[in-house]
Amino acid sequence: MNFKNSPAEKTTITRDTVEFEKGFGNIYEAIVAMSKRSNQISVDMKEELTQKLQEFASTTDNLEEIFENREQIEISKFYEKMPKPVAMAMDQLLRDELHVRKGEIEE
Repeated sequence: MNFKNSPAEKTTITRDTVEFEKGFGNIYEAIVAMSKRSNQISVDMKEELTQKLQEFASTTDNLEEIFENREQIEISKFYEKMPKPVAMAMDQLLRDELHVRKGEIEE
């Protein structure tokens, strides 16, 4: 997934909860769906960040490199400025890009 071009809000905004119920009919189901999608996005982002930071990992400990690795600092700052996974999941739900499979209920 391309997180860099996400149109999700980077700051907190007030939302109308009725908008979340449209596709689900129940606010609680919408919250569970957003929570699960948020966890998926978070794991993907963490894996991507870890891969990028592994490129700069060194086996020798040089004191100068530990304190002044500009590339790692820039990558970390970029990821800190990105929208949070919850905001991305919320945005996907509101744009009808979040699809949920409901399991059959056994009686």
